[in-house]
Amino acid sequence: MNIAKILTEQAAIRPDVAAIVDVRGGRSRVFSFLEMERASGRAAALLSGAGLRAGDRVLVLQPMSAELYIALTAMFRLGLIAMFLDPSAGRKHIADSCEVAPPHGFIGSAKAQLLCLTVPELRRIRRKFVIGPTLPGSIAWSRADSLQPLDEFAPCEANTPALITFTSGSTGRPKAALRTHGFLMAQHRALENTIGLPAGSVELATLPVFALANLAAGLTSIIPDADLRAPGRVDPGPILAQIDDHRPARVAASPAFLERLADRCLRDSRQMPAFRQIFTGGAPVLPRLLDKLRAVAPNAEITAVYGSTEAEPIAEIALHAIFSEDRDAMQSGRGLLAGGPVSAIDLRILTNRWGDPVGPYTSDQFQADCVKCTEPGEIVVSGGHVLPGYLNGEGDTETKFRVGGKVWHRTGDAGYLDSGGRLWLLGRCSAIVTDLQGTLYPFAVECAAQHLPGVRRAALLSRKGARILAVEAEPGVTIDAEAVRESLSWAKLNRVATVKAIPVDKRHNAKVDYTALDGMLRL
Repeated sequence: MNIAKILTEQAAIRPDVAAIVDVRGGRSRVFSFLEMERASGRAAALLSGAGLRAGDRVLVLQPMSAELYIALTAMFRLGLIAMFLDPSAGRKHIADSCEVAPPHGFIGSAKAQLLCLTVPELRRIRRKFVIGPTLPGSIAWSRADSLQPLDEFAPCEANTPALITFTSGSTGRPKAALRTHGFLMAQHRALENTIGLPAGSVELATLPVFALANLAAGLTSIIPDADLRAPGRVDPGPILAQIDDHRPARVAASPAFLERLADRCLRDSRQMPAFRQIFTGGAPVLPRLLDKLRAVAPNAEITAVYGSTEAEPIAEIALHAIFSEDRDAMQSGRGLLAGGPVSAIDLRILTNRWGDPVGPYTSDQFQADCVKCTEPGEIVVSGGHVLPGYLNGEGDTETKFRVGGKVWHRTGDAGYLDSGGRLWLLGRCSAIVTDLQGTLYPFAVECAAQHLPGVRRAALLSRKGARILAVEAEPGVTIDAEAVRESLSWAKLNRVATVKAIPVDKRHNAKVDYTALDGMLRL
């Protein structure tokens, strides 16, 4: 089934209901499901008229907006493959990504189109479509407004390619993660079963995949008035104003984004009573943040979701299901509780051999290589919404293996299952510290450290056999490094280093950038 047909179905069921509400030029815009459907048909006519055909790849550099989802569904209608990359990763990343999967078209804002001036690989794309102010050499997206909508949909099988995203490429060439129409349908069902997608609800949607799922399920998506490329630096003011105006019952966002809202609410002694459900993930979610959200959104059920680019979602846990003994375990170095695996996924803990290929296995061999309950190892997953491989197979050897005819994905995360079948996270396999004192897991220390008063963020690393914990203080707080070291005596730390800010990833502003931190501590 062509994934774009879902939008057509929603347009027939609820034509006048708002599908997307966003802000442009300081003004709120509302697009109904029927308006989105018609705009998608006209955009498909524009793309088809420019010569793009099923199977062609089209690079999209457009912020979350109504135009983004109009373009995306138009491409799905035609059987085109949408390509997404992170322009903030730099010109080399863009060039390398275009080399891995050369695009046949380019859709983006005027600002994005200006990248053509400095990136030759973008200049070579023949068909360029600009959203917003017109530019020489680009087709104005607004031309679609005068076209007759295309009603037909390209025939698609479950394995028909639909979407490509790229890894950061920090350790080599970027890998292209290819999602098919069948994969997107399976992911939609997994999200529906995990977080619920009640038609008619209103959601503050900050994550592109969640807004797409909302379109398919008949929810209204409020797109925040913010630069979502830096969730840890958003201005909470305009977003809180949107929340007051539209009163969304749900929000799905990164921890960094929600912490910005929560901190502003706590500072101003205000609340967000309209929220009934809050979902957060994409980076480690600590109980401290969940407690902040409970204080400012007292009517909401708050849930942490664990997943990865290749498998979203994997596990979840609601705040009310985190018990006092769980908090004690996290404070004493047991790791970070992620909750039970979602029903749509198979999850095992494999003997940790990260960095070396594993498999193929027979069922018996696989079972023998999985560790026992409560023993740590490498988290591996399989399921309909788990990416089975990368474009051209690049990266498959490192991250995929087979058990019989079934593909499994290696998350690269260390963890274990407790006696109740709940998943506990221990950090990246590549960040595990193994020295003469034994094995130390990064999340075990970091999670415990971030329960200490005044510690905003913590990161463990090893250098020349020394265990070093970097700590970042809450604003206005001075941390006693020796007191922190004594509180974590079980970790046998050699040093606690206080830093102004621990470097984090660009996408979520929440995952520790260990390489950058190591370089910073060397100075």
